Amino acid sequence: MGLFDRLRGKDHPRVAFIGIDGVPFSLLSDHPEEFPNVAALADEGAAGAIDSIVPPESSACWPALTTGVNPGETGVYGFQDREVRSYDTYVPMGRDVQATRVWDRVTDAGRDATVMNVPVTFPPQRNVQRMVSGFLSPGVDKAAFPDELRDTLQDIGYKIDVNAKLGHKDDKSDFVEDAHETLDKRYEAFTHYLEKDDWDLFFGVFMTTDRLNHFLFKDYERDGENKDAFMEFYRKVDDYIGKIRDSLPEDVTLVVASDHGFTSLDYEVHCNTWLEENGWLSYEDDDHEALSDIAEESRAYSLIPGRFFINLEGREPRGSVPQDEYEAVRDELKAELEALEGPDGKKVADRVVVKEEAFRGDHDDIAPDLVVVPNHGFDLKSGFKGHDEVFGVGPRNGMHSFDNATLLIDNPDAEIEDADLYDIAPTILDLMEIDYARTELDGASLVHQ
Repeated sequence: MGLFDRLRGKDHPRVAFIGIDGVPFSLLSDHPEEFPNVAALADEGAAGAIDSIVPPESSACWPALTTGVNPGETGVYGFQDREVRSYDTYVPMGRDVQATRVWDRVTDAGRDATVMNVPVTFPPQRNVQRMVSGFLSPGVDKAAFPDELRDTLQDIGYKIDVNAKLGHKDDKSDFVEDAHETLDKRYEAFTHYLEKDDWDLFFGVFMTTDRLNHFLFKDYERDGENKDAFMEFYRKVDDYIGKIRDSLPEDVTLVVASDHGFTSLDYEVHCNTWLEENGWLSYEDDDHEALSDIAEESRAYSLIPGRFFINLEGREPRGSVPQDEYEAVRDELKAELEALEGPDGKKVADRVVVKEEAFRGDHDDIAPDLVVVPNHGFDLKSGFKGHDEVFGVGPRNGMHSFDNATLLIDNPDAEIEDADLYDIAPTILDLMEIDYARTELDGASLVHQ
């Protein structure tokens, strides 16, 4: 780093954010001897478990984390959202995020931002220094900007995501090998641009941790056959975080975070099948596969993960529930969801959240009326093709959790207590000494200066 860069750094502190999608804090904190680099970061800075958002799904979480506001402001509630006053659904992409991203605030302040592999950022923005989009992107050729970034990533064989279908096999060895290759290429790309040292904010996400957790987390928690492979992968993640930390100049603060926690999965819960069995949902005919196939007499339907909508008159195209019955019908559905038990006698719902508690903003017109935050072990599914049983078992053995997300800040002045995902964006802005209006964000900075 040259003299000019050192001087610049004193005037403008910088941040390197490394996302570790879906990594629960307890996984890291329970094994300091296995993950010495994370342990050192925690000891010398600040570390703790934080809450995710409602619902704790990556498609909603990353827009919230990168903006500091709830889905009512971002306009993204999950992997599948519905059009206003329609039964048409769509998969939200980067342009559907309606709130200001943290890197846009950095760019607006005249600083440079490199953004790599953040979910829900396709197509790549042209107003930042460089960006390769993450989860939900097609190939690197369309997901990277500018051309120099695209060419570099193609030359090294960069992969946007692991091949999750390999995880469906009983033998996980091919999947684990692919996960390692994806992680290695991500680290190679990150270090290439970290070493350029021409950015003020570096924002990169390791998504492969989430992928591995979906197929191996129960092996870790319950001593399954793939536990050693799981731990070996995370030792590599720890090693990469340590190398990144060691390489950073003194004017850069490292922030490491996950977007939600993780836990073992025991039962998939087919929510629309449950609604159908309990008289809430019906279809126009037996050949159904989409939300648009529901019948007019339906009183409710569900979208993943655990979002429930009243089929409301004047809001839904074929709404059957009158406006003046909305509260009573929602309360009835809430009570039934709170009472729902799994085959093991355990309550499916840890809590059922009404929309007013979780969402506020200009884009709450597509907000779910209720969201079930499940107890550990229950993964809420919501397809419209129908299932013979409400409870089933799929190829995954791990699932997202609202609690136990990870936050590590390489700054002893930070305090991580009663924190959640919304606090990360204001913390980054404070670390970089970039002004923002506190009232614009749902979170608050965790750095006390």
